[in-house]
This record gives sequence, C-alpha cells and structure tokens, in this order.
Amino acid sequence: MNTSKKKTTRKNPPSFRTQFGRRQPREGSADTAGVTQDAILGALNEAAGPLEQDELAERLGIGKRSLQQFRETLRGMELAGEIVRNRAGSVLIAKRIAALVGRVEGHPDGFGFLRPDDRGSSPDVFLSAVEMRQVLHGDRVSVRVTGRDPRGRPAGIIVEVLERSDRPIVGRLHGEHGVTFVAPEDRRISQDILVPGGEAGAAKPGDVVTVELIAQPSRHAQPIGRVVQVLGRYADPGMEIEIALRKFDLPYEFSREAQAETRKLPDEVGPKDLEGRRDSRDLPFVTIDGETARDFDDAVCAQREGKGFRLWVAVADVSHYVREDSELDADAYERGTSVYFPRRVIPMLPEKLSNGLCSLNPDVPRLAMICEMVIGPKGSMERYEFYPSVIHSRARLTYTEVWEMLSEKRPRPGRESVYPGLEILYQLFKVLAQERGRRGAIDFETVETRMEFDAEGKIERIRPDHRNEAHQLIEECMLAANVCAGAFLSEHGHPALYRVHDVPAEEKVAALREFLGELGLQLPGGQTPRPKDYSTLIEKIRARPDFELLQTVLLRSLRQAVYSPDNAGHFGLAYDAYVHFTSPIRRYPDLLTHRGIKAVLQGKRYEGQDWKVLGRHCSDTERRADEASRDVENWLKCYYMRDHIGGTYSGTVTGVAPFGLFVTLDEYFVDGLLHISELGRDYFQHDAIRHQLIGERTRTRYRLADRVQVKLVRVDLESRKIDFVLASRATGNGQAHHA
Repeated sequence: MNTSKKKTTRKNPPSFRTQFGRRQPREGSADTAGVTQDAILGALNEAAGPLEQDELAERLGIGKRSLQQFRETLRGMELAGEIVRNRAGSVLIAKRIAALVGRVEGHPDGFGFLRPDDRGSSPDVFLSAVEMRQVLHGDRVSVRVTGRDPRGRPAGIIVEVLERSDRPIVGRLHGEHGVTFVAPEDRRISQDILVPGGEAGAAKPGDVVTVELIAQPSRHAQPIGRVVQVLGRYADPGMEIEIALRKFDLPYEFSREAQAETRKLPDEVGPKDLEGRRDSRDLPFVTIDGETARDFDDAVCAQREGKGFRLWVAVADVSHYVREDSELDADAYERGTSVYFPRRVIPMLPEKLSNGLCSLNPDVPRLAMICEMVIGPKGSMERYEFYPSVIHSRARLTYTEVWEMLSEKRPRPGRESVYPGLEILYQLFKVLAQERGRRGAIDFETVETRMEFDAEGKIERIRPDHRNEAHQLIEECMLAANVCAGAFLSEHGHPALYRVHDVPAEEKVAALREFLGELGLQLPGGQTPRPKDYSTLIEKIRARPDFELLQTVLLRSLRQAVYSPDNAGHFGLAYDAYVHFTSPIRRYPDLLTHRGIKAVLQGKRYEGQDWKVLGRHCSDTERRADEASRDVENWLKCYYMRDHIGGTYSGTVTGVAPFGLFVTLDEYFVDGLLHISELGRDYFQHDAIRHQLIGERTRTRYRLADRVQVKLVRVDLESRKIDFVLASRATGNGQAHHA
C-alpha cells in the first residue's frame, strides 16, 4: 500500500546545469562585489596557514552588504573542490593539502571509495570502514590521500563532508529488542537507519518503506530517519521495481511543468508541422521491432539503384516537440534514457510523445528526420543526406514475422504489399554485413534471455531469445545511419556527443597476449591491436571446443563504451566517428544529435552546452538504468529459484574471483556463487591472467568456461545472491584439469 505520493520538484534545464547541478559564474566574472574566486585563492596563498572565514573576509575587505554573497561564493568553491575546511572550520586551498573532491561509493562490506570529480587524472581512493561511518553512499566529500591500502590502492581520510545525498532511502523496516530500524535495500549503504519512536508512522515491521534522514551519521552515531512512505510488503507483485526506482534514484514521475507542456501538445500532426519538410509519405516505410515494443523510433525502406542501393532511415523527429530549455527537455535530461524492466518501462518522454506523436505508428502521418543513403554494390557509403520530412509507415512488423517471410521466401497473408521491399532490405543487409567483415568490426556471439511471467507477476520460466537475421538487418541499417550522422557532424566541425569505444588498455592487452600465448594463439597488431585483429582471431578460434572461454577473455579485455565530445572512434564497430541518432524517443544523446544536425542544416550551431558534463551525465544515466534493470532481474531470478533449492544442475563457469567461481545454470540462465571453500580440501590461489583458481596441493584447476555440476543450497532475496556447492565436475572433455 502506498501511503504517500512522491513530490515532484522542478529541475533546471540542461543548458544551465553544471557538474554539480547548479548554475556557476562564468570564468573571470565577479562573484561578489569586486571579489573574484582568483582573489580569494590569492589571499589564501599569501597566508602563512589556514584562515578563518571572518579573517579571510577582513583581508579581502568584504563589507556587511557583500558578506552573504561572499559566503555563497566560498560554498561554491567548496563544492567545486577548490577549497576545503579543516576540523576547526578554517579555510584552506585543496591542492596545498593534496585533497581530492568527489562522490563516495560504498561497498556492502563497510568500506568505500572516493570517485574523484576529475576521473581522468585522479585514481579512486580507498576509504576504510572507520572513515565510512561518517558518510553514506552518494555523499560528496573532500579526501586527503594518506598512504596505500594492503592491495596497493591510494587510501585516504575524509577532510570534510561537502554535500549530503538528500534522496530518500528505501529498505525494510525491522523491530528487534525494542529498537526500530530500516535495513537499506542499497547494499552500498552498509549502515542501518535508526527510526525513533513515533517516526515510523503506520509502518509495521516487514514493510518496505522509504525514510528521510533527520540526523546524518557521524563517527560515533548511526544515521536517524523518519518513515515518509510505505510501499507495501516485500513479496507484493511489482515491489522489486518499486524498490529499484528508489534504490537507484530513478525519476519515475514527470514534473508538473512537463505534464502541463505535454497537455498543450497536439494529438496529431497538423498542417503547420509540415512547413519546411519534404513529403516522403509515398515511400514504403515499415517499422520492424520486437513483439512487445510500443514506441517505434525508426522506419526503413530501400530500393535497388543500378548495382547498388538507396536506403532511407526515418527517425522520429523528437526535437520538433521537445525544445531546448523546455520543461520536457529538463525531464528528459534528468532521466537520460528510458529504463526497461520486465513487464514495465520508465520512459524518457511522456506516453503522449513516446507512444503517440513521436512513435512511427502505421497508417498515420509522422514527423521524421531522414538519413537518405546511396550504398555501393560492395557496401561502401557513396553519399548521404539528412533532411526533415513527414512519412507514413505502411506496416508495423516484428522480427519474427519478417524472418519467417524471408526464410520461407513468401509473404504472409496481408503482407503482400510490403514483402518486395523486405527482399530488397535483405539483399542490402547481406552487402552491409560483408562490408562489416571487411572493415573488421568485432562480432561476439551472445545469448539473450527472456522471462515469461504468471498472473502474479513472478517468473514462470526463462528461455533463450535467439536473434535472427531480421534483427541483424535492422541493426545494419541503424549502424549506417548512425555513422553518417557522426561523419556529418564531424565534417562540419559541430560539437557532438560521440559514442566512444576506446582502444583496449595496454595492460589488458598484455595480459590477454600472455593468456593466449600459453594456448599457442596470438593476437596480431602489436601494442595497439586493431578491431580486425580481434575479429580475425575470433574467426580462427570459432570451431575450438574452448571457444566460449576464449571469446569471454577477449570481450573482457575491451573497454566500456561511453558518451564523450572528444571523438576517439568506436573500436568495436571499427568506425572513426560514430554517434547515436536512431533512438531519440528513449536516449537523450540521440536527441542532442538531432539538434546538432538541424543546426548545421540551418547554418547555425547548437552550443551553449558543457559537452563534457553532458557526456558524463548521459554515460552515468545509462549505467544507472542498466544497474537498475539488472537488479530487478536478479531479484526475480532469486525469487524463482527459491522453489529449486536442493536441486542439482549443470552449468558453466562464467566468472573467476579470489573468493570463488560464478556459475551460470544451463537450464535457467541464472548465476550463482560457488564459494572457494566448496572446491575441496586444498588452498586455491587466484590466477587473474589465466582466469583460474588452482589448488596448491592437488594442482586442480577451475577455469573460466569450465563445465560443472552444482547443487543449489541457498537463495538470499535481500542480497540477490544464489549459493551453490560442488556436486560433480565435468570439463569440456569430461576430465578434471591438472596443472
């Protein structure tokens, strides 16, 4: 039961945002009456030591009228990490005491890390459990590095807490020995929240609640909170999603201002919307998506042109409706991306846009940005053009039905008019796929899974969701449009958020080569291998019995893709310039790409942005969405596997850690831990380069991709953990490994 409604608050539009979520003065401008930040730093530099705030104001000649502005400027400099205060409250220059500023990231075991604001040049700093007593995950602090932890990482102490994470904390209410407390669902918050008498409201022990803090933690006291919302009981249908929304601080209600803007939007495309657009309603566009999709970002069509092809990719013109600095834009920026949970979506845009005006539904006019491409007979991009248009989709197709028609070489009833266009698209796909191979793009084989649910919202079964060539057909069309968008913005020197997948780190490549060398394999390319070097090796090892092991090791040597204004290319796809253009309904970077393209077409520049901040924000919201989706899926899998405790199952080792093996079950596609203590009477050492655990006495090895038989012995819903013990062991050839 929900006993209170979430209050919506106003957000600043992204053009006013900075790294810390508030407007900052321009460089070199006066922050107070004649006193700049440089003047403050100069006074502190000239001082023999730390200065009290009043003493600093006196040195700078700050009068009573300017005192409040002076204090606000100091606070802004603290948040920016330029100055810190010592325990006596005096002001110091952060760099002079080697202080780093950033966010605290907690660990379930009680310790934590400082993630510095300057991630590129400053490493993470280890914070001991003692230091973490005074802060919570998400707090912003300044830290002084004091040495190294036992693993050689920089270790530090907290100098000052600069900003508290003020979001409510979700957890389960407990009552033990007369003490009421909330155990946070976010295990990165390792401290329980004490709830004094009268602050629990109507909540009962066992309820899932949200609490707001009324007293922050200190070195000697736990945090104290007040229950502000009762979400329900732990096993209620959909509770796992309600928890994830709050646990990961996902915006799930649109602001009143954005809702008001949405209501003012038209219900259909009107005559005024068509001004300045090409009319492409005669082209036979179709959308091809999954069976459960409701928002259709893109539509495609193609025709033969000589020995080559002409391809049109039409993408929903979201930027026509979501204008820069609007309330809708601010909400979209805050979300960054749509979040996909099993059976529920938290959209980036309100439903009127995401499933209505901006969705390329069939048989209605829709506004679109079109990328029209001429592609040669061998898949080369000969020329392209972008323009705003209006289209009329002929059909909403699914991957399954498209692949059935293409593989059977005949249309399904009612699809006769669109089938010839699908055949041309399929021919184009084969050409683009061959060019992809020549280019050297890396193509890993992965298995996606799909959960099927009962009427109570719990998993009925988990099955593999195999990709067919209809999926790949659309993927190649989208890649072509995205790379054209990247080239277009790059050629015109316009700022953009590139999708950057940087070259692998040297140490990862060195470890990979050492691992491959022991197997008689070699990754070409010297210290900086090319994508083609990876793809060549993948083709060479595809028929080997240990292919799964080798592919996993290759994949883990690569970096994570991010958004950045600095174009470093996309290593995995082997593109020099690549952006996201084709999904503006669900990704904010795509919306920015559309605005950039429109600006170039109009002879303007879409600027006024801090593109580095935008890149970090969009990368962070993408990771947040992935973590939240994974958390919900893990909870559902744990709930499902509670009924299978005691069973014995076959599985594959998909992770090797110093404390044990992660095993994925063949039948259920569920991961669990086989702890090192369950591997037999021996001391096992972790070999990170060879991805194995090896026994000191028996020399028995457990490696990545090994086959094992395990028994499920424990499921912990709260920690999302599944524990196995070893039942029996079978490697790829049925024999145990011995070093």
